[in-house]
Amino acid sequence: MKCPYCGYPDSKVIDSRPTDDNTSIRRRRECLKCGKRFTTYEKVEQLPILVIKKDNRREVYDRDKILKGMIKACEKRPVPIKVLEEITDEIDKRIINSMEREITSAEIGEMVMEKLKNVDEVAYVRFASVYRQFKDINTFMDELKKLLKENETKKEKT
Repeated sequence: MKCPYCGYPDSKVIDSRPTDDNTSIRRRRECLKCGKRFTTYEKVEQLPILVIKKDNRREVYDRDKILKGMIKACEKRPVPIKVLEEITDEIDKRIINSMEREITSAEIGEMVMEKLKNVDEVAYVRFASVYRQFKDINTFMDELKKLLKENETKKEKT
């Protein structure tokens, strides 16, 4: 590590410890030439994940968009924000752990709907209506019928 004071290319590590949020390592270093101390941070390099939109545009993945979409779908519903944050964390981990550099917005939408369906059916239908761009009342009814049929199947199994 190059010294920020004298430019000497070598230093020694005096102390290493994780940062408070455990996302990087803080290192105290001492220049081997001038003896001055400085701090560096070591982080895992994260390559950006791109989301492929319906019109084939690409934009950088933003986990906050998932949370905002669910918050909107859960407006005036008895769903705690903590639950939505946990769902967002699960989806975020799944996307990052897939090791794919690109993901479609359709895949993300399906993950969100899969989770919302188990949390609040009204929020699920709201999210699905925007996500799937229901054209008319018949499309909306088809989705509701599908949901009702799944509920009946669940009840029969128990």
